[in-house]
Amino acid sequence: MKLLKYIILCGILQCCQSQPDKINGVSFVASRDQIDSVHIDPVVNLGANYAAIMPFGFIKELKHPEIVYNTERQWFGETRVGAKQYIEQLKRANIKIMIKPQIWVWRGEFTGRIKMDNEADWATLEASYSNFIMEYAQLAQETKAEIFCIGTELENFTQARPEYWHQLILEIKKVYSGKLTYAANWDEYKRTPFWQDLDYIGVDAYFPVSEMKTPTVEDCEKGWQPHKILLKTISEDYKKPILFTEYGYRSMDYTGQRPWESDHNISTLNLEGQSHATQAMFNVFWKEDWFAGGFVWKWFHAHDKSGGTKDNQFTPQNKPVESVIRSLYSKTEPR
Repeated sequence: MKLLKYIILCGILQCCQSQPDKINGVSFVASRDQIDSVHIDPVVNLGANYAAIMPFGFIKELKHPEIVYNTERQWFGETRVGAKQYIEQLKRANIKIMIKPQIWVWRGEFTGRIKMDNEADWATLEASYSNFIMEYAQLAQETKAEIFCIGTELENFTQARPEYWHQLILEIKKVYSGKLTYAANWDEYKRTPFWQDLDYIGVDAYFPVSEMKTPTVEDCEKGWQPHKILLKTISEDYKKPILFTEYGYRSMDYTGQRPWESDHNISTLNLEGQSHATQAMFNVFWKEDWFAGGFVWKWFHAHDKSGGTKDNQFTPQNKPVESVIRSLYSKTEPR
């Protein structure tokens, strides 16, 4: 009888003390500057255990097949040398790393619409993309990055050339031994053709969840339910955890209506809606065992100069929502 009581008590204590381990990440924005502990301390103070490092390649237009990267015209953090310096500094603070190379199309055109007109241009794009992505797969291995993201929001490319992507993943695995993901747009992930080849189903989680000017936590939780069902289903189908490779809300009116909206002409300011929408997402997902965690969009290196209560962009820095994130991140065990 005493043994039974002891076993039950141990089980209760374990249940009460253990928290789900999650990837509590920030999307660490590339800048002109090198970074040091002054820039990393705010990430640590947030309770984050991961940072996404995002070197960039550039394309002139949606139909242009050549990617330009690692040039002197780029900001330091956008290059291989800069990405490595960021990673080394973050790892000194015990922050784990996802390397997430991204493409920028001139004038900010959506990368999901990149599409070639003919076979020759597709072949050129594939060769160019392979050079770009393998450069950073090698960096991921060199720096022992825990996760490598093989692409971000490239739906036309992945749909038109699935065999290329399957082969690319095989090539990446020859040089990189860590975990792999791909960052599918919120309305793309159901059609991504190579989840079975990766470790995480990566989703940039800008799902519409509320039509309210200032969404409540309850309204956003309700709005998440149909999306949650689909995400859980695809996780079960592939037996892979869901990872929000990006998540976040702007501090503006109707932030839950079109969360992907980045139009700088929008001038409304709504800090409460941003906090409510973020809290609702945490409530809906962070306790699920099929959910791996996520990376908040976005975190700038110069914390004291970023965000603030007059800023209506995505960053949570120096806004009420930063406390919401800190509260959640500090309660979950690190991966």
